[in-house]
Amino acid sequence: MKEKGEYANAGVDYTKIEPFKQVMVEVGKQTLSFPNRYMVFIVSDVLHAHGAVFEYRGDLAHLWCKTQEGLGNKNWIAEWMYQFSGTGKTYYESIGIDNVLTSVNDVIAQGAMPVVYTDEVAVGDSEWFQDEKRARDLAKGFYTVCKMVGMALPAGESPSLRYLIKAEPPIKNAPSLSGCVTGIIAPSSRLITGQKLQVGDRIIGVTSSGLHANGISLVIKRALALPEKFLTKLPNDNTLGDEALIPTRSYVALVKALLEAEVHIHTFLPGTGSGVSKVAFDERPLTYRIHTWVEVPPLFRFMRELGVSLKDCLKTFNWGIGYYIFVPDCEVGRTIQIGQQAGYELVEIGQVEEGKRQVIFEPENITLSPPGK
Repeated sequence: MKEKGEYANAGVDYTKIEPFKQVMVEVGKQTLSFPNRYMVFIVSDVLHAHGAVFEYRGDLAHLWCKTQEGLGNKNWIAEWMYQFSGTGKTYYESIGIDNVLTSVNDVIAQGAMPVVYTDEVAVGDSEWFQDEKRARDLAKGFYTVCKMVGMALPAGESPSLRYLIKAEPPIKNAPSLSGCVTGIIAPSSRLITGQKLQVGDRIIGVTSSGLHANGISLVIKRALALPEKFLTKLPNDNTLGDEALIPTRSYVALVKALLEAEVHIHTFLPGTGSGVSKVAFDERPLTYRIHTWVEVPPLFRFMRELGVSLKDCLKTFNWGIGYYIFVPDCEVGRTIQIGQQAGYELVEIGQVEEGKRQVIFEPENITLSPPGK
């Protein structure tokens, strides 16, 4: 057996990390041509951990947009299910999808199409990287999104941070996942700033696939108090863990279709942190009246059964809406039609009014304060 060096004994063992890096490099090379559809080309001669080099070869006036996002605690559930569910599944393919889409779904809100992604997988112990099955599942999730949206994965980072990252028991080791996406806005006239938001705008909601990646800490807390924990069966016969790990939905095809049809978009808003109250994202004194809603996913209904208040649910979970589109009244019909043709479920759920900055959620007769209030 090869003797460990002192650095490896201190917690950074490159012999354990290198196989993971090679899996990611192997998959990343398969994505390099994906952004060509946007006339963005990766310089394949420079492929190493120090950076990604790329260029735009089109003739349109364009802008670049960057978004950095982290997945949060969702993969802790995947680790728990991998260890205790008995299925043999790592659940990391869906986690890979989640991790990429947390930043991708944000960057498109500016009217940008995602073209380059760099990831970070940071763990507290180098041993985590040795599980090749889990590594390949994670890489497969990354590849799935890159192929779907037209994005390359040319570089990444995988540090071992013994003195910074420690998983909550009974999980021994769980990484912190994050990434940065670069998007291109071409032509630059497609930039969405949110400044056009105004009284009279209609709010269109686009359904989520479920939990996505927000409110995870509350789900973990409630699940660990149950006798069967994440193996608790929900009314739809899914376990709580399986339901929580349904991958985030991509809204790239929807945004792309609306931009190409030149729909007059006043604002795109990802339905992420702060739940439904995030609708009042703009700091101007505007009231957002929600008169209609969609079917609430099973996991959220179960949280109510466990005693989580409706108000807490509305301020924590997406509650079934993963993306919001704000348009003038004359564009409602066209927005919904184009979205449906792109494969999404869209519902006109409300309007923007003069008044105090708040969300009036009429379906449950609840008023929600803005995010952070």
